[in-house]
Amino acid sequence: MSSSLPFHYNSDLIGGSLMVRESRIVAELLLAGVDDAAWKAAILDENRLQKARPATAKRMAQAIRKRLVRLPAPFWEALCEGDDQLATQVAFCAALARNLLLVEFLETVVADAVVTHAERLEPYHWDDFLADRAQRDPAINGWTASSRRKMGQVAFRMLCEVGLMTDSRKRTLRPLMLRPEVVELLERHHLIRLLDCLMLLGPR
Repeated sequence: MSSSLPFHYNSDLIGGSLMVRESRIVAELLLAGVDDAAWKAAILDENRLQKARPATAKRMAQAIRKRLVRLPAPFWEALCEGDDQLATQVAFCAALARNLLLVEFLETVVADAVVTHAERLEPYHWDDFLADRAQRDPAINGWTASSRRKMGQVAFRMLCEVGLMTDSRKRTLRPLMLRPEVVELLERHHLIRLLDCLMLLGPR
């Protein structure tokens, strides 16, 4: 007799937005294959992320690492070697790979806004989306109001950073001009859902 565990969204959106500069540094460490001691030395002793508090550096490095390890090493190379736009789009892919909740927000709410040529996203779009997803994962109903709000703020900030919105105040939508290098990486590594999701957000 088979049993299935209840579905839960495993989201780290509160952990921060795209953090592109810091992501480049973490990607370098991953490509170098550093051990735990060298990782600790780079993040805490050398303060490679340039944070005021060691606890902040440690938390941010771990959050970024958990995103990047969801992607194959060629993405890390593109993040390290690419220009700012390419690095930002790769960091966005890493955030999506770690956050199914964000993927589904793009696939439904943001894609619908792009298709219907809506001018902007509003904070209530995130609230309505979470209310809808709570039917799939009732644990969402237990999230605090401040956590929900913070997650929405981070999600919107990511959309601004990757160029889908002009800024977090006006929240005016723009089509995503996905780089050919990102398309090629996603295709080559069979990350088709991520590719399809991002292609929904392009020019019409």
